[in-house]
Amino acid sequence: MKAGKILLVGFGPGAQAHMTYRAREAIAEAEVVIGYSTYIKLVQELLAGKEIIRKGMTEEIDRCVEAYEQALLGKTVALISSGDIGVYGMAGPTYEVLLQAGWTPDSDITVEVIPGATALNACAALVGAPLTHDFCSISLSDLLTPWPTIAKRLQAAARGDFVVALYNPKSGRRTGQIIEAQRILLLHRSPGTPVAIVKSGYRRRQDIQMTSLAQMADCDIGMLCTVLIGNSSTFVREGLMITPRGYANKYDSLTGETKHGEQAGRSLSMGLTGWHACVRQYVRETPASSARAAAAYFDAPLAEILAAIATASPADEAGDLAARWLAVDQVDAVLNAARDWGRLRAVVRSETGAVAELLLEAQDFSQRGDWLNLTNEHCHLHVDKNKIASGWFLSQGDRQHGVYFVDGHGALVFSLLLVKSAEKFDDAALHAFHIACDQLGQVMTAIETVETEEATSDE
Repeated sequence: MKAGKILLVGFGPGAQAHMTYRAREAIAEAEVVIGYSTYIKLVQELLAGKEIIRKGMTEEIDRCVEAYEQALLGKTVALISSGDIGVYGMAGPTYEVLLQAGWTPDSDITVEVIPGATALNACAALVGAPLTHDFCSISLSDLLTPWPTIAKRLQAAARGDFVVALYNPKSGRRTGQIIEAQRILLLHRSPGTPVAIVKSGYRRRQDIQMTSLAQMADCDIGMLCTVLIGNSSTFVREGLMITPRGYANKYDSLTGETKHGEQAGRSLSMGLTGWHACVRQYVRETPASSARAAAAYFDAPLAEILAAIATASPADEAGDLAARWLAVDQVDAVLNAARDWGRLRAVVRSETGAVAELLLEAQDFSQRGDWLNLTNEHCHLHVDKNKIASGWFLSQGDRQHGVYFVDGHGALVFSLLLVKSAEKFDDAALHAFHIACDQLGQVMTAIETVETEEATSDE
């Protein structure tokens, strides 16, 4: 008996003109073609003389098992799917079924994945160029994925300013998911953000709706639709939805000279090695701002702002701010040193904007196991020390002195700040703070990286 073969074929959006040569060749090679009935109809003219096995919408695993069983009989099987078979398609489930059955790539049955243009690419091509910069796709179907997971992905994509493609946005029974997705995205996106809704792209009943994020959920949306949601730079002009690649950040009028401070073929001034300098410039030019204000301005973790301040130099100062890094194994030493800082203010800030402040003396510190307890007769503050990844000494002229403890993400766990009396810091407390800062805080220097002189093709 000859060895069987499984060809996992993505044949693109459905129009013959957008099917790859290899996809057409694979279908011609197959003796058996397996697919969802709608997919079979889309390639019907290529199936003459072949054994056709149709499966329903919810019979995905049955299709995989059938393909394996037919291949065990020595047949060449094409398991077909529109778009790309590896994007929300049958490639993954097929490999899962095969591996569970004991198949390996060295087995007699060979498996080949034939990629195709997915709905995301096809729909984007019909409305302009919305995917020119970073993008992601998220399926709103909660049939196999818990909704909290989907919501978390929507939050991350929205906050990260990705262009977002929504697959499976709505069905006859799933009508609330698109509304909830809209609500989440509006927490981070302008209501006027461009949105394109493409139904049956490159098929007989193709339909395109151009709208905004605020109006998106009111549009005619179904399972045959893909929803493309722009980022903060996406615009619509002459009926085209376009997301800029970013050339305007570096060049005047796109084709003009590089902007002041930028170099062709080099990272932006706000690139990996330069954006800390932008932070220092910001705090120099806004002397009334704090490290927290800078973190809000750049939408960055507080620890990143403190790192930028800590790497200041005489030629590139951070206004009146000065910072030193504190390793996690020095936290206990800092807490012991804080007993000489007089009265302190412990501050905790929630992500929702609530601020808790506790005035306490050094004797109010205690530890039990992994918990740091800051308590007095008026208030209790309990801190899980396992959440502390590092700390930062921070001084801001004569306005603030203290230490900030941050987690592994660079977010603030809590801070301990010296308290003024009669608009003045106690001399002894301030002296003790500076001694602790000098002894326990580590000086940081900016790491200079040499960039290649060669500009990459996409810059």
